[in-house]
Amino acid sequence: MTIQWRYTSDDDLGILSLAGYLDAQDTDRFAGAISWVLAHGAGPVVLDLTALEGWTVAGQSAIVEAARQLAAHGRPLELAAIPADGSLVPDDTCPPLPVHHDLNTAVAAHPAAGAPGARQQWRTAGWPTMP
Repeated sequence: MTIQWRYTSDDDLGILSLAGYLDAQDTDRFAGAISWVLAHGAGPVVLDLTALEGWTVAGQSAIVEAARQLAAHGRPLELAAIPADGSLVPDDTCPPLPVHHDLNTAVAAHPAAGAPGARQQWRTAGWPTMP
């Protein structure tokens, strides 16, 4: 299954949500999503994994690479709701990668997020409708 993504951005925070299963065949699509995030937003990025069914070592490595790429542009990456089937173990070259229990906790860590301003959203055509 190919991953789907949705990116929501406001003036102070970006939220990249993934759905599906992140494995080696989807790392290019994920890298494309990260490029989109870099081009369309500012501030920290929360990677919302609530709808992610799981990941492989290649998928985890892609997330670590995304953290490096975002950090090089002054945009820290944080994780929310990591899959229960494993934890991400970055190497020593990875920038700090905070992990939050869920998306609400991650957003609450950024009190300025959600303030009145321009909020935009983009998503892949296959993004699932969720309650």
